Amino acid sequence: MTTLLHGTDTLTRDALTVLQPGFVGTTAPDWLLRRIGEGLSSVGLFGRNIVSPEQLTALTAQLRAERDDVLVAIDEEGGDVTRLEVKQGSSFPGNYALGSVDDVELTRAVARELGRRLAACGVDLNWAPSADVNSNAENPVIGVRSFGPDPDLVARHTVAYVDGLQGVGVAACTKHFPGHGDTNVDSHDALPRIDVDLATLHARELVPFRAAVAAGTKAVMSAHILLSALDPHRPATLSPQILTGLLRQELGFEGLIVTDGMEMQAVAATYGIERGSVLAIAAGADAICVGGGLCDEDTVLQLRDALVNAVRTGELPEERLADAAARVRALATWTQAHRARGAESVSGAAVQEGTAPGADIGLVAARRALKVTRGPGSYTPVDSAPYVASFTPVANFAVGDETPWGIAAELERLLPGTETGSYADSSVDALLAAAGKRRIVAVVRDLHRHVWMTEALDALVAARPDTVVVEMGLNEAEPRGALHIATHGAARVCGRAAAEAVVGTGA
Repeated sequence: MTTLLHGTDTLTRDALTVLQPGFVGTTAPDWLLRRIGEGLSSVGLFGRNIVSPEQLTALTAQLRAERDDVLVAIDEEGGDVTRLEVKQGSSFPGNYALGSVDDVELTRAVARELGRRLAACGVDLNWAPSADVNSNAENPVIGVRSFGPDPDLVARHTVAYVDGLQGVGVAACTKHFPGHGDTNVDSHDALPRIDVDLATLHARELVPFRAAVAAGTKAVMSAHILLSALDPHRPATLSPQILTGLLRQELGFEGLIVTDGMEMQAVAATYGIERGSVLAIAAGADAICVGGGLCDEDTVLQLRDALVNAVRTGELPEERLADAAARVRALATWTQAHRARGAESVSGAAVQEGTAPGADIGLVAARRALKVTRGPGSYTPVDSAPYVASFTPVANFAVGDETPWGIAAELERLLPGTETGSYADSSVDALLAAAGKRRIVAVVRDLHRHVWMTEALDALVAARPDTVVVEMGLNEAEPRGALHIATHGAARVCGRAAAEAVVGTGA
């Protein structure tokens, strides 16, 4: 184990402590290990860092050989946003599916099993759950990542999710405070603005966060959004009124405040990551998340030096940086204690789906989340290899485009010879030609948000009334087709549950 270098002063160590950087590779680079030895207390993992449970376990062990109290964080929501299974698709449905079932014990069980797998691989801080109330159906970045549009439903499932994760020693990081649901702009691309009054914010956005704080969530992640009723000048991540006044003082949160990714354009385009990080810590944040895009040593050193210089020039009070670093270390102590106590109970979590106790809970949840609507006339299940037509929208940054979605692979397992094609415009002539006489299964995602997709699907159903339609996004559009299946998410298990329904063996 590497001890802190004697030449690293307290101020520099504190600046390193509040950073949660990413890196490239499936093993830790030398520069990262060196900075951990100098005081870096957290590391963020992304899909690029993970190929298998065994490799992930080895990676986290490599990090803790330098410091056994290092926090290893991940953005593992399950559902559409997965890092553990970035190349395969998640074994767990996401929040929208769980909210549609509305069984808090099921949500708790899913979060517990997900947390169990994370803990067994050495991950102890999960940047989840999303507690956003998805009140705007046009939201391009939250959508199925939310439990739904009802604040009370979102609150009770957020609490269950936090309980499930933290019950197995994985710290929950409830996000995106004070609520990213009523936006029609993705904060990865630009700064969203929410112009509603304080009464609405308290009755809607803040309800799940109050519940999460009361339930003991160990961390809260800030949102890069401008809420004019709270702070008309700065986004929440940089706002003392929101982070210190609202979250700390009014809601009474004493845990770790983590920023959303500082390289996101909602902050970086106006402030830059260095000044943005200084303003965030000054506003009340305790940990700077960076690494989804910028993931090299230079980024870490730039942010470290920016914080140190801000203290030396008086822009950032030294005691504020010290307090932030102390909160990081306090969470590390909590997770370290839970790892020591829970190692035996979670020792089987790294195995693949179907072999660990409770490992099929994700599929159970996905099946329960299906909503199947029959069209006029009798429905004949698909009993021979169909043609799967996927209408493919542009993926948002949080989900990414490397995680597969749809049901073609699952239908192929049930009906060998299944063929598939992807389409991104309103014409269906090529689709009909490719399908020939095969039954068509049309897969859509957020149909209500895409005019071209709606036109294409309507034309397809008019030409082939026996088409099966599978909606894997928000279930906002009217059902279409001989059979309409709403999965409430695009995780792999959602595709499997839908495939079972298509052939008549499931819901």
